[in-house]
Amino acid sequence: MKQTIVALRYLVSSLAISLALGLVCFAQTAAAKPAMSAAKAEAPDHIAMMVADWTRARDYTNEYLDAMPEDGTNFKAAPDIRSFAEQFLHLANANYMFASAATGANNPMQGKNLEKSEELKTKAALRKAVNDSYDFAIASVKAMDPKKLGEAIKLFGRDTTRGVALAKAFEHQTHHRGQTTIYLRLKGVKPPAEKLF
Repeated sequence: MKQTIVALRYLVSSLAISLALGLVCFAQTAAAKPAMSAAKAEAPDHIAMMVADWTRARDYTNEYLDAMPEDGTNFKAAPDIRSFAEQFLHLANANYMFASAATGANNPMQGKNLEKSEELKTKAALRKAVNDSYDFAIASVKAMDPKKLGEAIKLFGRDTTRGVALAKAFEHQTHHRGQTTIYLRLKGVKPPAEKLF
């Protein structure tokens, strides 16, 4: 009999704890519903987020450009690869091309190969050319109607959307900036710390 009473006490205690926890969970869920509904009602501003990311990328790229000494602007990590300047001029060409294709903005550098332009291979000219390409991308994204992000386009002969093309553009500039980390290291320069936000 004594064991039965002890077992009943444990059972009642367990039920009371379960009920209390259930009530707490119910209260938290009920309190969170208005906040979740408000969050769902406000769609994220994809254009503003992309502009913020491109602005951060431009500023981070400038840190790389500033970190390289003037005599390293045309440095090659190996004879058969792009120089530091050529990496960034390639990035700039692509910024124009991708942003134009994705947003429909007129590419002011259409038909030009910045990478082969000798007058852009000084540190000051390189910095300006690269910044101009970022500014073009940022302005093109800012002017874009967010409803068009899902619109179908052709990019390099492939079917994609405007939004995906912008994501590929962002990936491309990140890739080529990242490649120049070794150039800085080989010139004895510590690369800038990554900027996530």
